[in-house]
Amino acid sequence: MKFRVPIPTAIRNLRKYYAPQEGRGGKLRLDFNEHTVGCSAAVLRAIRKLDGEQIAMYPEYESVTSRLARSFGVRANEIQLNNGADGAIRQIIDTFVEPGNTVLTVEPTFPMYRFFGEIGGARIESLRYDAGMTFPLAGVLRALRKSPRVFFLANPNNPTGTLLDRAAIVRMIGAAPRTLFVVDEAYYEFSGVTIAPWIRRYANLAIVRTFSKAAALAALRLGVILANPEIIGWLARTREPFEVNVAALVAAEAVAKDQRSVKAYTAEVRENRRMLASALDSLGVRSVPSAANFVLADLGDQGPAIVKAMRRKGILLRSFAASFGSCGYVRITVGTRAQTQRVIRELKALL
Repeated sequence: MKFRVPIPTAIRNLRKYYAPQEGRGGKLRLDFNEHTVGCSAAVLRAIRKLDGEQIAMYPEYESVTSRLARSFGVRANEIQLNNGADGAIRQIIDTFVEPGNTVLTVEPTFPMYRFFGEIGGARIESLRYDAGMTFPLAGVLRALRKSPRVFFLANPNNPTGTLLDRAAIVRMIGAAPRTLFVVDEAYYEFSGVTIAPWIRRYANLAIVRTFSKAAALAALRLGVILANPEIIGWLARTREPFEVNVAALVAAEAVAKDQRSVKAYTAEVRENRRMLASALDSLGVRSVPSAANFVLADLGDQGPAIVKAMRRKGILLRSFAASFGSCGYVRITVGTRAQTQRVIRELKALL
């Protein structure tokens, strides 16, 4: 029997996104920038308190949304909960982008901007970081003069780890008042830099955050959009009624009440990030200065072999050879001190 349902052109031309490999449990997961220890005891206690009635009901959002709004320093009508940052990005595309509209990005970056844009039939205009991982500000300003519908900016950027300064962001937002300027702050806790308060200054600004990194809730899928009430109102029209599950809600509320665990982990990661970068330098390996929970290193021709060898040792790294056109680029998530020291020892042995 032959399948005869027509496939939309946008789906036929879509580049497949390759999710993490299976069988990662029990290994040192330094390939997808997850929390390397696990969620806090407070989160586990909150999830264990869920009862049968709560699981049988459709989730209710009002009280948790208000609690998270206070945690983020915004009002309840300036925040929306989504099924992960991926869900937030997809809903922004669904709400504001029509087929044929332009979505602007600077690559390499988080691939979901392109992925969901292409599903929505958008025209993707992409600029590139140069060999020194410098953001192409002049080129972006020129592209913004054409008023693309949405511009996605990861800050810090993934996979480079680079952080764009506020002055450059001000210039870009001001250059395109008819463009929705989406700043993805997935790694905000590790950089300490945010422009979330600017949502009351700029009508065309939205911030995306995630609970998958510093909060260690990757498996529960929770992200948020911070924006002015008008943007949140338009998003409310396209939001699925029960997009976020009840386990994610109670876990997020526990995270908001237990910020000490998040702050302790992020402080440790920042210290270990410096240690890893210094060790790579001593080994003659060039790395990109990072403001996130990972370091992008150029291991040269040995890159692919080192990734495979580390996997055999139970350590997962992420190759970015395809993104940069060079086989040596490898992204290494930073975890605890002991985990970082283990990675450094193994890299020394292999190099």
